[in-house]
Amino acid sequence: MRVLTVNVGRAKTVAYTDAPGGATGIDKQPVDGPVAVRDPGRKGTGASGLVGDTVCDLRHHGGSDQAVYVYAREDLDFWERELGRPLANGCFGENLTTAGLDLNGTLIGERWRVGPDLVLEATSGRVPCRTFAGRLGEKGWVRRFTRQGVTGAYFRVVVPGEVRAGDPVEIVHRPEHEVTVALAFRAATTERELLPRVLAAGEALHTEELRTAREYVARYGDGTAGAATVPGQTDGTADESAEVV
Repeated sequence: MRVLTVNVGRAKTVAYTDAPGGATGIDKQPVDGPVAVRDPGRKGTGASGLVGDTVCDLRHHGGSDQAVYVYAREDLDFWERELGRPLANGCFGENLTTAGLDLNGTLIGERWRVGPDLVLEATSGRVPCRTFAGRLGEKGWVRRFTRQGVTGAYFRVVVPGEVRAGDPVEIVHRPEHEVTVALAFRAATTERELLPRVLAAGEALHTEELRTAREYVARYGDGTAGAATVPGQTDGTADESAEVV
């Protein structure tokens, strides 16, 4: 289990984003040498957890719960076969491209030690947005990515440190609940009736997803009423302009 590449993005002005200023940092490229990783602070003010990585749209990206985005090389290989085109490390906007790890089966609250010092904690899956679709240039990409549910995972920074290509990854804590990144993603998008189940992850869950789950339970009880929509939330497959949670 290891990091294949560490990827950072610089702000670029593009036609496919609605971010303020029309710029995005989604075009991430592998970099040499160690990169410092720290807690970037709360969403709306904090950006990426990786020093030197640009986050342009602070409305929907960055912050402590989305400090580091990780995607598995194995899942990029799956999409290469599906799309019939090469996909380089970093092309999904991930900060770390890994090998030998099941990102979708990662538990919310699971902790990884990356390299000698850095400790990360899984918070959620990645809900796709219009900028991601524009970057890939695939028609219907938001819907397709959401339905497949191979999302990668967001992490918060528990212990800051440095990361570099080739660093080993060690799972140092596995929670006792069964809320995986994949389950939390489905609950947040296509299967809202799963929202009561994600509460088992507690405060480790992405702050906004935890609030949504609590609102759902307050309004619909244990979810037996079906996949109703919590006020202010939408089905993540419904709109190509949907933003990342």
